[in-house]
Amino acid sequence: MDLEFTLSDVFGDKKTQYALTLFRQQDIEEFQNRIFERNGKPYIRCLASGKDRLAKPEEVVRQLWIKRLLDDFGYPKSRIAIERPVWFGSGVSDKSADIVVMHKDNEHPYIIFEIKKPNRRDGEQQLKSYCNAEGSPIGVWSNGGTQVILHRQEPNIFQAIPRSNRRQVSRR
Repeated sequence: MDLEFTLSDVFGDKKTQYALTLFRQQDIEEFQNRIFERNGKPYIRCLASGKDRLAKPEEVVRQLWIKRLLDDFGYPKSRIAIERPVWFGSGVSDKSADIVVMHKDNEHPYIIFEIKKPNRRDGEQQLKSYCNAEGSPIGVWSNGGTQVILHRQEPNIFQAIPRSNRRQVSRR
């Protein structure tokens, strides 16, 4: 028997207010239509990796960002890494970045995303540490309703990118 899951099922209590206001309603509905059942749980196929992933609130936000990176900003799947290990100093840590868009050389991180489930506010310091460790010039923190886009000017110095300048970071 196939179960049908909705975003309300993924986000739990139907009274919970989850904010996905950064995304188009059409993209949210398309995501909804891609949820499938496996072992009684909701899953989604990752748009970047093709891997089946448990559809948790944070994963919903991540997949909507991946869709935006592919469709709106034109990044190819080959430059998008999911849960990429972060190098701190001389080795890889047990930490991983939620989404990494690689430079055209496909060796160096260009944009690092820290994704949180809706209504969560922490993680900006974590994002900055990942950008510093990897040398990424751009960091994006988002929970689906809010976003912070940072330019790493030099280690430990970050400048928020104003909304009017954000198109300049696309497709580099």
